[in-house]
Amino acid sequence: MSMKKIYVLEDLDCANCAAKIEKEVGELEGVASSKVTLLTQKLVIDVKEEDSESIEKAIKKIVKKYEPDVTVIRK
Repeated sequence: MSMKKIYVLEDLDCANCAAKIEKEVGELEGVASSKVTLLTQKLVIDVKEEDSESIEKAIKKIVKKYEPDVTVIRK
């Protein structure tokens, strides 16, 4: 069973960075799929199990690597 989680990537404005974030988050263990929409500044992931705390930390680390000024907010 997978769960959908939505994160707002506040101030994300780089399409190349968005693609890199989407790819790297999608490769995290426990993440079934990852989609970044630049227009809405949203990251939508499907997580396989309820291990969202460690996944959330990993997402923040990945986002900071590519876009240090972006704030990650869980919806």
